[in-house]
Amino acid sequence: MAGQNISRRRFLGTMATAGAAFMVVPRHVLGRGFVPPSDKLNIACIGVGGRGAWNVRGVASETLVAFCDVDDERAAETYRAFPDVPRYRDFRVMLEREEKRIDAVVISTPDHTHAAAALMAIQMGKHVYCEKPLTRMIYEARRLAEAAREQGVVTQMGNQGHAGEGTRLIREWIEAGAIGTVREIHCWTNRPIWPQALKRPLEAYHVPPTLDWDLWLGPAPERPYHPAYLPFKWRGWWDFGTGALGDMGCHIMDAAFWTFDLRDPVRVMAETTPVFPETAPLVSRVTYEFAARDNRPALRLIWRDGSLAPPRPPLWEKNRPWPPMANGQMFVGDEGVLIAGPYGDDPRLVPEHRHQEWLASAPEPRYPRSRGVYQEWIQACKEGGQTGSNFPDYAGPLTEMVLLGNLAVRLGGPIEWDAAAMRVTNIEVPEEYIRPTYREGWQL
Repeated sequence: MAGQNISRRRFLGTMATAGAAFMVVPRHVLGRGFVPPSDKLNIACIGVGGRGAWNVRGVASETLVAFCDVDDERAAETYRAFPDVPRYRDFRVMLEREEKRIDAVVISTPDHTHAAAALMAIQMGKHVYCEKPLTRMIYEARRLAEAAREQGVVTQMGNQGHAGEGTRLIREWIEAGAIGTVREIHCWTNRPIWPQALKRPLEAYHVPPTLDWDLWLGPAPERPYHPAYLPFKWRGWWDFGTGALGDMGCHIMDAAFWTFDLRDPVRVMAETTPVFPETAPLVSRVTYEFAARDNRPALRLIWRDGSLAPPRPPLWEKNRPWPPMANGQMFVGDEGVLIAGPYGDDPRLVPEHRHQEWLASAPEPRYPRSRGVYQEWIQACKEGGQTGSNFPDYAGPLTEMVLLGNLAVRLGGPIEWDAAAMRVTNIEVPEEYIRPTYREGWQL
């Protein structure tokens, strides 16, 4: 090693395969629960207000070396909690200046800046955790998946239910025959809980002094600031967000996607309230059709938002309200029905007595359990391996499948999809609906 410089990131990334090249000081010598600084990742966080504040706390067991946020007011709580962490407004500047100190990056920005921030970090060789949906557009999901595979970095999307117990139980129970052969799946949500079905506002507003509006826009086309866009209200605007489907689809469709390998639907149909050019509709019902594959028959997945609920299953007890939850998923099999919460939580067979009978003879766990969405990623960054919702093998294809629903919504559907060519085959589609253009300085 004499005369050579090895980065801390490379050292952490190769530890697991390097063998026992040195002696580790036993934990009892250092004191109970003590983690030496050399065992921690150096993490930078992009977007530290709102959901970003939760993600900062989720990785706070490691060393936080830099924060980036374009809105000082939204970020204030995190800044107060970690006053010594350097702050930036432009993630491009942060990544360049702090490159040598950063091992991994957490991204919690609005959807439209996920791809730009994640791709820059990946190309610099940084491990990346990114909120769901992975990207705003289909091409971006494909590009991040390719880049992560090329660079060999550890990635994780923030669909936390994929690391949960419930999602594993759903797959184990279905594979064990709890409800027979599944041919139909229903997913529903009370989203949007923000304004949608809007025209572009025309009033003029001053930009708040705590906000850098140009950096907030990032790769999106220029437009004047208006409080109709943020905070949180950006989700309904196609330039910035992905509507109710993008917000919750990567959660509520996750168990179905994992259990049945629901990539590459052959046909997607959409029924909606009026669609506006720039915003998602108030209510939509999207039907995905998947061809038979291996031992799985042809299957339909029906998505409903705007508080639409699926049909009440015949075996549902008459004295119980329907639907049982504002956001949920239902698997309809030849021999029964399984219902769960939006993150795969609390899976139950219908009716209740059938659930109790099943629990008495349920199969032993088949799939490894996770330490949680953050710890799973942190451990893989340190020790090698990959996460359950890594970009190339899982998060990218899941996001792509979800976003095909938005494509059908915007086009009025139905659409037929050629996944290999990444194109719709039955109707003409504006290029920017799949592969967007970006402002100067923000190109992928």
